[in-house]
Amino acid sequence: MNVPKTRTSRRTPCEQCPLRSLPTFREFEPSELAFVSDFKQGELLVEPGGMVLAEGSHSAHLFTVLAGWGFRYKMLGDGRRQILNYIMPGDLVGLQGSLMGEMQHSVEALSALTLCVFDRDRLGQVYRNHPELAFDVTWIASQEERILDEHLLSIGRRTALERAAYLLSFLCQRASYSNLFRDERVSIPITQQHIADTLGLSIVHTNKTLKKLAERNLIRWADRGCDILDEDGLRRLSGWEGLEPMRRPFI
Repeated sequence: MNVPKTRTSRRTPCEQCPLRSLPTFREFEPSELAFVSDFKQGELLVEPGGMVLAEGSHSAHLFTVLAGWGFRYKMLGDGRRQILNYIMPGDLVGLQGSLMGEMQHSVEALSALTLCVFDRDRLGQVYRNHPELAFDVTWIASQEERILDEHLLSIGRRTALERAAYLLSFLCQRASYSNLFRDERVSIPITQQHIADTLGLSIVHTNKTLKKLAERNLIRWADRGCDILDEDGLRRLSGWEGLEPMRRPFI
């Protein structure tokens, strides 16, 4: 589905960015904040199911997720989809296209998504004039690699039950750090098809696996997604140690 994107005149000043108040993210130096504020061109609103970037496309822009959920994925020629990772507030989107010339994966909105828009042609200024921000970009890319390592381990070596427990625990922790739950119920806006496409399982196998998690009172499936009832229990079942608490950068 390719739902139209909306370029909005609304612009959240970087000085008032809601992500800056979260303990998850490091603070900008005054000169860095001034540069990022000038670097930002505007904001993009994408409806659920809308395409942010398409595999093989060339984009003039980089994006930072300001609000909402999305995911990265690749498609096979016969239409089968592999979801690679999920994007949340603070994540950088489109860096691969900036450095490689074209996107090697697609990015889609999972919920209503708000993105800060940056001119990718100015990325060189980050490396020339702001070495701390350049390090941050490198850190973000390295962290993405680290996450993909864990995902690959999960798909290759964990059982179906452990894979599902790991994925839901991972998404829950990341969303908590990004304040996506906003003190409301801990619910992930995901379908069973998304989970199947992430774990490399059939939809039937996925359904049976999620029922087992529900029977253990770890999750509850709802109309709007998956409610997490016991995140610690999911993590123990998966054998995953969890995310390391740290102050991470964002652009």
